[in-house]
Amino acid sequence: MSKKLKVVRVVTASYVVPWHLNNTLKRISADFDVCVVGQNVSANQALYPAIQFVDIDINRKYSVFKDFTALISLYRFLRKYQPDVVHSIMPKAGLLTTIAGCLARVPVRIHTFTGQTWATQKGFSKSFFYAIDRFINFLNQRCLTDSLSQSDFLLQHGISYQSQALPVLSKGSLSGVDLSRFNHQDLAPAAEKLRQSLKITKTHIVLSFIARKTRDKGAIDMLHAFARLPNPDHNIKLLFIGPDEDGEIANLRKTKPTLFNDVIEVGHVNNHEVYLAITDVLCLPSHREGFGSIVIDAAAMGVPTVGSRIPGLIDSVSEDETGILYEFGNIPEFVQALELIIADQSLRQTMGLAAKSRVDQYFSADILYAALRDFYITTSATYQK
Repeated sequence: MSKKLKVVRVVTASYVVPWHLNNTLKRISADFDVCVVGQNVSANQALYPAIQFVDIDINRKYSVFKDFTALISLYRFLRKYQPDVVHSIMPKAGLLTTIAGCLARVPVRIHTFTGQTWATQKGFSKSFFYAIDRFINFLNQRCLTDSLSQSDFLLQHGISYQSQALPVLSKGSLSGVDLSRFNHQDLAPAAEKLRQSLKITKTHIVLSFIARKTRDKGAIDMLHAFARLPNPDHNIKLLFIGPDEDGEIANLRKTKPTLFNDVIEVGHVNNHEVYLAITDVLCLPSHREGFGSIVIDAAAMGVPTVGSRIPGLIDSVSEDETGILYEFGNIPEFVQALELIIADQSLRQTMGLAAKSRVDQYFSADILYAALRDFYITTSATYQK
């Protein structure tokens, strides 16, 4: 029996592990020896006993001193551990891993692009972050994206593999959907308990925003659009879920409290499947997105999505089949889309059924993991000859 390849996955912070690597880590130890590196990632050790975790302070925010310190720590770890493959996600982790992996001479270096910070920026910031993505793509042997439209977008901007669009696993997504976890029938008791605790009845129409509460994720757009919806009987509720990383939502609550009428605020959760079980429509008004994993999580529960028409979301949402897309940043059009789907229960049900069928066909965790496993094996065979 051949020796297992040693794979290192590098992320920024601890929360990335259950959100983006969970399905992979539950399957990967049968095929590879795996270590996950990032800020406070060891907090996840009990969830994945077969995986090794190493804490290195890779902060999402840029700091010359802290980033240099993290780079040195990452380089020293890679030199000692000597992996066959190092694979990063998230922009900061990608940059530091690219440099450390080269210096440590890791045979196979891979990065997955999950949305471009420079896509919505201007001036120096746009040029700077664009240059970083080109640098990452240049120094790694292979790069992936988590959506077909993102690969096309990068190709149009000169980021490619041998002048072709960067590859995507299956039809997209980082790790697919665990269909056993996102199962409406199994979640029914927990969902009913949650309804009662939030004082939501089955007569309410529940919209959910489940993401970091930042401008890039469209949190501000979400509040403004919801406030414009006709809701005289207060039968429409918004579950506003996720961490307020920049404190902007807290400030809005003080300065514009009317934006929060009929809004049920929830912070970071580890059981968003239960919240999706009481959701009628998922809302994702992102300004930029890699793929929109929450969309297929919702779809597995038979929940349609209203989202912005941007690279990434045009892959996770099949427009007018599994959800409705609107022009990015166009609040009136967002409101119009919400009014349409709120008013038509039959439309919600039809789109929800189509969404679930599409997930079963293309986006299950087993399908995505099989594609990742094959990618590691074939890429390693190519570059370790």
